Amino acid sequence: MSVSCGDTLSIQDESQLRVFRSSDWAERISCTNCGGALFWRLTGGGFVAVAAFAFDDPSRFAFTEEIFVDEQPVSYAFANETHRMTGAEVVAAMQAKEGN
Repeated sequence: MSVSCGDTLSIQDESQLRVFRSSDWAERISCTNCGGALFWRLTGGGFVAVAAFAFDDPSRFAFTEEIFVDEQPVSYAFANETHRMTGAEVVAAMQAKEGN
């Protein structure tokens, strides 16, 4: 689960971060100390999704969107109503953001 931060994320010290280029247009960032996933971002800028549990109080964020729903297990379901996007819809949206 992650929190969309648009392009507003700023990092004070990147020395403890590991960057993995996961596709032609995005990268995943993790902690070099514990290996925990921290965030995902477009390489061209414009969008960053931070892991919800990277925040001191993740309960302050509302869970409103699911992505890659066409790839989730059959028994995987949340109780609340969410905006649901297929993998193709997510990729198209991210490529549109990268083009801006």
